[in-house]
Amino acid sequence: MLVVAAAFLVPPLTGVDVVAGRAAPLIGDWALRFGPSSIVAVALVVGSAHPGLRGLVERMPWRRLLLASWVVAAVWMVSLALVDGYAGLGRVLDHGTEYLQSARQVDDVGEMLRVYVSRIPLDAPHHWAVHLAGHPPGAVLLFIGLDRLGLGAWQAAGPVVVAVAATVPAAVAVTLDRLGARDAARRVLPFLVLGPAAVLMAVSADAVFAATVAWGVAGLAAAGAARGPRRWVLAVVAGLLLGWCVMESYGLVLVALLAVGVLVAIDRSWRERVAVGAVAAVAAAGVVLGFAALGFAWWEAFPVLHDRYWVAGDVASRRPAWYWVFGNLGAVVVCAGLAMPAGIGAAWRPVRSVARAVGRAASARWERAAAPLLAAAVGMVVVADGSLMSKAEVERIWLPFVPWLLLGVLWLPPRWWRWGLVGQGVLALLLQHLVRTVW
Repeated sequence: MLVVAAAFLVPPLTGVDVVAGRAAPLIGDWALRFGPSSIVAVALVVGSAHPGLRGLVERMPWRRLLLASWVVAAVWMVSLALVDGYAGLGRVLDHGTEYLQSARQVDDVGEMLRVYVSRIPLDAPHHWAVHLAGHPPGAVLLFIGLDRLGLGAWQAAGPVVVAVAATVPAAVAVTLDRLGARDAARRVLPFLVLGPAAVLMAVSADAVFAATVAWGVAGLAAAGAARGPRRWVLAVVAGLLLGWCVMESYGLVLVALLAVGVLVAIDRSWRERVAVGAVAAVAAAGVVLGFAALGFAWWEAFPVLHDRYWVAGDVASRRPAWYWVFGNLGAVVVCAGLAMPAGIGAAWRPVRSVARAVGRAASARWERAAAPLLAAAVGMVVVADGSLMSKAEVERIWLPFVPWLLLGVLWLPPRWWRWGLVGQGVLALLLQHLVRTVW
């Protein structure tokens, strides 16, 4: 609460321009509003307070529960997005700084890849729009694909983004299940579905990145649990998805920490874990090298992006680093909900105990499964924040990290779960109805 309060109060009290809008640390402005869909959103939050919800989640057949999580997550996101009318469900995707307009203009993907790096600098002729310059080409290729399928209008692309983003809770639950912690997956699933992150996920390309990460990690966990040829097929699929993550966002190279967390959590011999990790790593490297062969080399592009990020006069260069070191943390707490830092606090000692007991049967299976993932998620945020390459906008940029940070709620006392979930929903309602973000 102190970090969040400082993040919101320092700019107006000190008069420092943090270049983020009037609702800093969020990129947006204060704007009270509501719409007909607000009734649906409020109803979902009220429903989350029902004392029978936990029992229902525990009793529901597994596959039906995963399907229900996808449906409820989609309804939750749509009900929040429609507070701003149908435009709230994807209009931002058509903004000049986003991907759709650029995707429609690309008529030669091969040529785009060959000139991609040369068009990143701000002073380059026909330099890329902000989001294309700030991301590898995998991001815009997703929208080029939608455009070629006839889904290039924001009215169609928005719902597609929501449909994909709504699979994230199920992917995280599948990961825990494959690691032998299905009961823990059931407990955390409501927190993954109902929370303030949905406000940002509804129409953000980063929500699609979050889904790519989540299913890549789920594939890696499934590979560890499988045997025979199926194990290696799943390891290759996981590697391809995780390699694609690196082509969607430069910061997602940090997902390597999450992949290591999965390998640590797999209940197999170290030899088997290393073999699965090696196959997945080769597949991921194949994606990166494949792009390089087509003209886009990640290792050449990132230094060019770094130079653009810090070029004098650019927005990022005018954002004071001293503020955003803690402003970022305030923004991600608002995005993930207060259950996230509470959960991390509750998990701190048990996670350290699990770390000391790796390789021994000293902890419950669910703790040995969830603890490495939570530790990896915290590590990703620490590195991303310390890099100073994410000054602001992290309520969107760090969406791929948020589901894994929420695993800490597994360590909260059971008496917290019911009203903690309601608190997550209430924070989402406040965020959607009081702040008009640019996402």
